Amino acid sequence: MKKVAVLGATGSIGGNTLDVIARHPQRFRATVLTANRQVAALAELCVRHRPELAVIADPALEGELSRRLAAAGVRCDVASGHQAITDAAAGTLCDTVVAAIVGAAGLDSTLAAAQAGKHLLLANKESIVMAGALLLEAVRVGGGALVPVDSEHNAVFQCLPGGRPELTRSGVRRLILTASGGPFRGRTRAELAGITPDQACKHPNWVMGRKISVDSATLMNKGLEVIEAHHLFGAPADAIDVLVHPQSLVHSMVEYVDGSVLAQLGNPDMRTAIAHALAWPERVESGVPSLDLAACAPLAFEAPDLSTFRCLALAYQALRAGGDSPAILNAANEVAVEAFLAGALPFLSIADVVESVLTELPGQAVVDVGALCERDRIARASARRVLQHAC
Repeated sequence: MKKVAVLGATGSIGGNTLDVIARHPQRFRATVLTANRQVAALAELCVRHRPELAVIADPALEGELSRRLAAAGVRCDVASGHQAITDAAAGTLCDTVVAAIVGAAGLDSTLAAAQAGKHLLLANKESIVMAGALLLEAVRVGGGALVPVDSEHNAVFQCLPGGRPELTRSGVRRLILTASGGPFRGRTRAELAGITPDQACKHPNWVMGRKISVDSATLMNKGLEVIEAHHLFGAPADAIDVLVHPQSLVHSMVEYVDGSVLAQLGNPDMRTAIAHALAWPERVESGVPSLDLAACAPLAFEAPDLSTFRCLALAYQALRAGGDSPAILNAANEVAVEAFLAGALPFLSIADVVESVLTELPGQAVVDVGALCERDRIARASARRVLQHAC
């Protein structure tokens, strides 16, 4: 039986992971559950799944979590703080780690799981965007495995022999990541001037958290996925394309040099990718309905509008610049999205903030995690200065 730590258990990926786990009680057990500040939701999950350890990131909420669990008759260890989450990811209570903490906050625990040789299910794309080479080296040294959970990268993983061959040795010409286009596909810049956070978070196909929903609306999410694909599959920027596919049924494709194109299709439900990653190299039932192609609308594809949705172009720019430019991009974007969600920044200005910070902070070589985190801090400070001038 696999013992699974779900980092970010109260989010959408965490909830879908626990749904799959519950369908296979003889194969999987959720032994560690963590959350940021959603103490009531975490306690409810503990009542349902009975982990051995529950961790709340905010130390001020540890007492409340303990009281809620005691009142519900749940006996499990309780801890708090980001270090406790990192320790749990590397600890003996799990052999499988679902890294689903949103943003740079998930970097330490993801690296710790890799270094400890865990079966790492990567849903925290920011970790590999920030520290791709460092994370892959940690996986190699730790002797574990990394399976992507993002639907696009999981699709590519399924379409490649062995999951992660170097493109130059496997006859691959290019990777094609699909994008729904988000809630504003087809709109002009003028039509996006007054977009509100609630509008940006209404994704047409997927149910996601607010930060990733905004990233999907700006196409920054797809930009981060391009950078992730570069690290996961050894693909240069010029061998990674993006196609807008509004139906979200084709999750990604791999084109080979002989002209063959392999695609992975399925209903837009994250449980497919999660079930694949949990059971890999086997397959298990996920709870996702079968895809009825005869009942589907015709499948459509179009090129992304890089002039309106500039964040995707900025991500390609950061990838080509190399070094820690992707980390700078990610940090600036997190600050800008937070400001937008707080009503302090217009939707179209998210890209402006990111571009300004990339211009101010040219990429530097990635030496170690400490230096990377310092550059992340500097980029966030730069983004906040840009916001002060913008407001």
